[in-house]
Amino acid sequence: MADPTYTPPEVWTNTESGGRFASINRPTAGAREDKDLPRGSNPFQLHSLATPNGVKVTIMLEELLEKGHTGAEYDAYTVNIGAGQQFTSGFVAINPNSKIPAMIDASGDTEFRIFESGAILVHLAEKFDEFLPKDPAARAEVLSWVFFQVGTGPFIGGGFGHFYAYAPEKYEYPINRYAMETKRIFDVANQQLAKTRYLAGDDYTIADMANFPWLAPFVAGTIYNEAKTFLSIDEYEHVARWAREIAKRPGVQRGRLVNKVWGDADQQLMERHSPADFEGLNLDFSF
Repeated sequence: MADPTYTPPEVWTNTESGGRFASINRPTAGAREDKDLPRGSNPFQLHSLATPNGVKVTIMLEELLEKGHTGAEYDAYTVNIGAGQQFTSGFVAINPNSKIPAMIDASGDTEFRIFESGAILVHLAEKFDEFLPKDPAARAEVLSWVFFQVGTGPFIGGGFGHFYAYAPEKYEYPINRYAMETKRIFDVANQQLAKTRYLAGDDYTIADMANFPWLAPFVAGTIYNEAKTFLSIDEYEHVARWAREIAKRPGVQRGRLVNKVWGDADQQLMERHSPADFEGLNLDFSF
């Protein structure tokens, strides 16, 4: 048991802290293993995992395909972050921050990398002229909600999720601190969705794609153990209405399964290379 009266030393040094990801966490960046990434033939090469941040991008790609943008075809390869695959030389080359998702755009004459889920959403929206309005005011509203999620996600995941579900010991202060912040984030979204159908207004946009994978699992009760009950998520009725509507979209139903390697076998898709890969899978996402 760690000492609850811990006093930080004058200079921090790395010590074994325990917890779910202790074996791979280090205070340094860069590759730890020399290994190339697999490569497919589609215009986009995605290396990811079906965590909330990863699902943002696969939803976007599947929504583009649902709209008929065949140029958005992609190969998706699973990056097992628990095994440290995000620290291979191939992955670090496309994301020096060693976080999923990361993508290669090979659709033009010169291919290039894009990392950070918010950046990928904006890039794809601009490239295909979808889910991001051109009107300056409407565009600003969408981007504001996208970066609302980018800014608040770490409080939900690395904050609440870590201390409530993954930390080796349970301490009241950090759990209360991040539970309060997570509930505040839900209240911000709930108050907005009391006034609008989608987060940025009447239209479904990348703002919804960014926020949905983080908020919907709480509504469904599928994230961080008993977090739905602990945080009284049923209080946020407008978030629930919005989440349930989005969950019915075919692109969302497919996108949430890509690079998913846990749960029921008929709702997992370790790699995705074509629409045919979804055949025989259970796409239902009702809650």
